Amino acid sequence: MKNTYDLIIVGGGPAGLAAAIAAYDCGVTDILILEREDRPGGILNQCIHNGFGLTRFKESLTGPEYAGRFIAEAAKRNIPLSAGTTVLSISPKKEVTAINDRDGIFTVQAKAVILAMGCRERSRGALNIPGTRPAGIYSAGTAQKYVNCKGYLPGKDVVILGSGDIGLIMARRMTLEGAKVHAVCEIMPYSSGLRRNIEQCLHDFNIPLYLNHTITKIEGKDRVTGVVVSEVDEQKKPIAGTEMHFDCDTVLFSVGLIPENELTQEAGIALSPRTKGAIVRQNRETSVHGIFACGNVLQVHDLVDFVSEESEIAGKYAAEYILKGEVPFDDIPVSHSGNINYVLPQVINRNIGGNVKFFFRVSNTFRNCVFRVRSGNKLLCEKKKRIAVPGEMETLLVPAAKIADVTEPIEITLEVQPNE
Repeated sequence: MKNTYDLIIVGGGPAGLAAAIAAYDCGVTDILILEREDRPGGILNQCIHNGFGLTRFKESLTGPEYAGRFIAEAAKRNIPLSAGTTVLSISPKKEVTAINDRDGIFTVQAKAVILAMGCRERSRGALNIPGTRPAGIYSAGTAQKYVNCKGYLPGKDVVILGSGDIGLIMARRMTLEGAKVHAVCEIMPYSSGLRRNIEQCLHDFNIPLYLNHTITKIEGKDRVTGVVVSEVDEQKKPIAGTEMHFDCDTVLFSVGLIPENELTQEAGIALSPRTKGAIVRQNRETSVHGIFACGNVLQVHDLVDFVSEESEIAGKYAAEYILKGEVPFDDIPVSHSGNINYVLPQVINRNIGGNVKFFFRVSNTFRNCVFRVRSGNKLLCEKKKRIAVPGEMETLLVPAAKIADVTEPIEITLEVQPNE
């Protein structure tokens, strides 16, 4: 372990690997990846289902297969990765302090840092569901690890709260392993998962999806024995008289993902209240010069293909920062209309050239809609969509020539068109 590196990447999952490869190919070869697990690949190592890589590789891969391609590319370039290493802190001066069982506690200095720590699942504690604390309550990701990596079946009669992609996939996985999934409950009026997962994981197995429903009670002392599910009103409050009871021994929670941004906060980096990740410019540079962010620590993606694309942006510009020096901030803010949940990047640095690709999610299901990017009275870009849903990321590409003319704040809007 050296004392200094040109580039340190925190996280050896799909984001960190893609960023490292991109930076290496742009001329920065003095790179160190710090990964807290005992091997690279991140969450993909436990995602043994297929469907990865359809956008990037035009073929359907399992999670380990997708990760393996990037692991192999990093190995070809001899990019060092320190596994089993937990990063304890990152300073605004790009000093990274970490610990492992080989080197103890150590600090390394970097010229640039890329944050690629990923995200974690929201727990039952964040939901305040009444009931005792019996065995049989898991996050969907934990259940996935038990089934796919350790060979354990968490339960035989299952109710799932939340229709995120992990929850949908685990509904199918538990069914294939012989369990009975009685219901998937979603408090929102729409699923937060991909439409293809709703079809392949629920409809194909006749698993009911209850929209506008939530678990209002968990029963059981030593082990879960059942749950009460209630319909909710527009304020997400349970409606009396709508209760349904399901006998079950297992409850899985798939109620959202939270970017792992404790290190980001400690580094003094500004966070977005919408994404819970860093506020970044189009090059994925944060409010601290020389620290970049990408992947699920920045925004929760639905496709790992988008994670790789975004991470390559961070890797490329981190390399430019190292080789060419700091680019001063000349920022123009980006806002959005009320029917869009968030837009990323949140800031455009006018000193950076090139096209800008905006990533965003809508707040509800919309049909026959038009997305527009404006700066003052100038229309920079527009795209028509037959249907837009919250569970699927939307993108808009604004050409470099349009960005060069921007002098006023940018706003992205969604307008619903009348049926033709």
